Amino acid sequence: MTSVGPRLLGPADVRSLAARFDVRPTKQRGQNFVIDANTVRRIVRTAGVGPDDVVVEVGPGLGSLTLGLLAEVSRVVAVEIDPVLAAALPETLTTYAGDLADRCEVVVADAMRVEAIPGPPPTALVANLPYNVSVPVLLHLLSLLPTLERGLVMVQAEVADRLAAAPGSKVYGIPSVKAAWYADVRRAGAVGRNVFWPAPNVDSGLVAWTRRKPPVTTATREQVFTVVDAAFAHRRKALRGALRGLVTSGEDASAALTAAGVDPMARGESLTVEQFARIAEALA
Repeated sequence: MTSVGPRLLGPADVRSLAARFDVRPTKQRGQNFVIDANTVRRIVRTAGVGPDDVVVEVGPGLGSLTLGLLAEVSRVVAVEIDPVLAAALPETLTTYAGDLADRCEVVVADAMRVEAIPGPPPTALVANLPYNVSVPVLLHLLSLLPTLERGLVMVQAEVADRLAAAPGSKVYGIPSVKAAWYADVRRAGAVGRNVFWPAPNVDSGLVAWTRRKPPVTTATREQVFTVVDAAFAHRRKALRGALRGLVTSGEDASAALTAAGVDPMARGESLTVEQFARIAEALA
């Protein structure tokens, strides 16, 4: 499938396409377009996608990563919120990828609110996520699309650290626990600022994940996530105090924590997602 691949976009191509379609990257939508073909190849290679995959891409922009994916996978569903970029993408793919352009379907939608992905069930998520909404988009798609087996996303470096953090880490928090509900998450590399146009004022990181079964619990995911939100709302508070808003008293919180096998004086950043599930179960 890779014998004759698409032509990938370089800096001149990206700027030319932007001028042609009168596109001005906006901070509001977190638009930073990849202008380095080697970075695109690296993302596709690290994602480990192949001929049997149906890939969801969020924020395809001018098509840099989309072109890299088309040669490797059977289908790409590109979710783009910007109607101008969405309308321009098919023409760009036809110009740079020829017949392979037919493998891509563009969906004009907000990835945080999209309710369905057309066509065969998607197997992977590969995206340069808009940095201002990267965590909610990732969590929404993991929840919405249970057939997603794995993925690789590019996000702000500190967000990558948070998503992949283990209990006890200084940056372990709500994104770490909620992502761990769905998947095993790991850091998969760093990305420099000069591979984007315009260059962002933050460093970027790659995050890879593999789907896993959620913790075995009688509590719902919503109940567990409510406990997680409460535990990190006041980071310096012991859980006994942090969870008081979910029960009638500190004594009730202590009793639930003890029942779950968790020290009432522990803090949220020391707990695994399985422990949060046990607490939610005890509270319920």
